[in-house]
Amino acid sequence: MTVRVEGPDGAPVEVTAMRARELGRHGVVVGDRVRLVGDTTGRPDTLARIVVIEERATSLRRTADDTDPTERVVVANAELLVVVTSVTDPEPALGFLDRCLVAAFAGGLQPLFCLTKTDLASAQPLLDRYAGLDVDAVPMSREAPLEPLLDRIGGRTSVFVGQSGVGKSTLVNRLVPDAFRATGDVSKIGKGRHTSSSAVLFDLPGGGTVIDTPGIRSLGLAHVTADDVVAAFDDLAEAAVECPPGCGHSSDDPDCALDAWAAAGPDNREERLASVRRLLGAVGQVGPGY
Repeated sequence: MTVRVEGPDGAPVEVTAMRARELGRHGVVVGDRVRLVGDTTGRPDTLARIVVIEERATSLRRTADDTDPTERVVVANAELLVVVTSVTDPEPALGFLDRCLVAAFAGGLQPLFCLTKTDLASAQPLLDRYAGLDVDAVPMSREAPLEPLLDRIGGRTSVFVGQSGVGKSTLVNRLVPDAFRATGDVSKIGKGRHTSSSAVLFDLPGGGTVIDTPGIRSLGLAHVTADDVVAAFDDLAEAAVECPPGCGHSSDDPDCALDAWAAAGPDNREERLASVRRLLGAVGQVGPGY
């Protein structure tokens, strides 16, 4: 397979490489840090071997589907999950947004909402829904300057996700002017039964990288538990230590310690707990809008 790696000098190199047999079925995904042996110059008729896949600091998974019944990691070692959603036309898919936040928190990524089409409608209702989670958001429109977004993603590795029609592809092409051409070329590489997605990495002109995920319809949460979600919030996690074993931390759990935590604090605790419980409701949901 052909892989694009960063060489010792920081410059990208396209190398033909094979995975070492001792790695077994451990697949390589976009963002993985690997060790190569052999010829890593990228010259024609050369071959390298991937002998080590370093431990992943963060991960993002996609759901199983008809083409692949296994939930798989599709992106590794990203810092930000940029969830692109329009505020109207189409209306925000709230279930999908909830799942994105759960996937970010459970995978160790920092979530960022990129709210498109804000010239057509207000972003405030969406901001109000997630106010209790203190998730950063950037309002955008087709003509809006990119600087507010670049201030957040510059120099970092960001994964962009979003449903059809929200303007994700338009935004990626604005950030990386040759992304459309590159996507057409790269997305033909590596497709097959074990390929987890058509995620493609681009370098930002001013530093940092963007990973576009055109092949991901829904993010995988089969590995996520209620405790995983609560653990993303330090104050809730500390309170949840008092919960009985097996507590689902929902409003239907009569002995959940989070109810007492919310009642004993300022008003925003009730709001935060309600927001987290909406996310807990997204775990395991695969219906329309998710």
